[in-house]
Amino acid sequence: MKILFRWFGKEYDTVSLDKIRQLPHINGIISTLYTKPAGEAWNRHEIRLLKAVIEKSGLSLQGIESVNVHESIKAGFPERDRYIENYIKTLTALGEEGIHLVVYNFMPVFDWIRSSLAKPRLDGTTVLAYDEEQIINLGPEKLFGWLQGQAKGFLLPGWEPARMSRVKELIEYYRGSSEETLFNNLEYFLKAIIPTCETYGIKLALHPDDPPWSIFGIPRIVTKLDNLRRILNLNPSPSHGLTICTGSLGIHPENDVIHIIQELHDRIHFVHLRNLKTLGSGKFEETAHLSCDGDLDIYNILKTLYDYGYDGCMRPDHGRAIWGELAMPGYGLYDQALGSAYMYGLWEAISKSNPK
Repeated sequence: MKILFRWFGKEYDTVSLDKIRQLPHINGIISTLYTKPAGEAWNRHEIRLLKAVIEKSGLSLQGIESVNVHESIKAGFPERDRYIENYIKTLTALGEEGIHLVVYNFMPVFDWIRSSLAKPRLDGTTVLAYDEEQIINLGPEKLFGWLQGQAKGFLLPGWEPARMSRVKELIEYYRGSSEETLFNNLEYFLKAIIPTCETYGIKLALHPDDPPWSIFGIPRIVTKLDNLRRILNLNPSPSHGLTICTGSLGIHPENDVIHIIQELHDRIHFVHLRNLKTLGSGKFEETAHLSCDGDLDIYNILKTLYDYGYDGCMRPDHGRAIWGELAMPGYGLYDQALGSAYMYGLWEAISKSNPK
């Protein structure tokens, strides 16, 4: 098992590689080319440059999070084949550069959604939080600007300005479609790209929707166990798998994260570990990673992964803002460092108590 740290690059991240390098339990970096628009093909030279910067710090690039899927692919628009071809070119370049883990999502129109990027807690920290009533009252066309205003100039990963410029058009389209549309379009996409992944030994790790339910009448499918089963059955290739994001899956009232791991363990390619607390219907806030601070039993989640033989990569996700740190919301150094050390400590205790 490898614990990774997400890095957003010199242009965007307040956390430098030399600081990450000082965490002895961190095995490497997961990153991406944040300047590349969704749908544009990557080339080997720019991937090689990213690897070189990371390796110069004494770390290594262990995977890409994310290679974003162009909206035309998700919607099944006529031009999707051109963007799928670019995706294949990107996967080929990554494979040729020795990258074997690629995370992506299939959320239409919007990526992750929160109503607050800095909700104050009683202990003086701030966290990402979600209030569905506030989101609905705000409306889809104002959401991106609302979050940008809270981000204080920091990057909002996954929120592509080009896509946001088409919000009204895309929402009208998706409101006239259904979950079946997304299942069919995902299957079409996978059929096209899986052969390249198999050629280069790339593991695709589909990230759950965040939050895992319909927003503004737009369907979402990477949400709960029944849908995850169906998604994995769209293509039997071992290259096609999941990211288990404990927070994204754990907030759905029908999901039991431990049961999902038990059932789908052989198709888990990556893990995001974070905790949260439900505050009522359609309301939650994120917490420290520790089991005692949220609703999820992080110890038993990690023990289940260990018991079912998971030996891939994982990372801490969405830390709190603590000790006055000014950083990208959810991705400061301090709480991610605490969370990753907690993960390492639990894994060491579990593995030494249950040797295989």
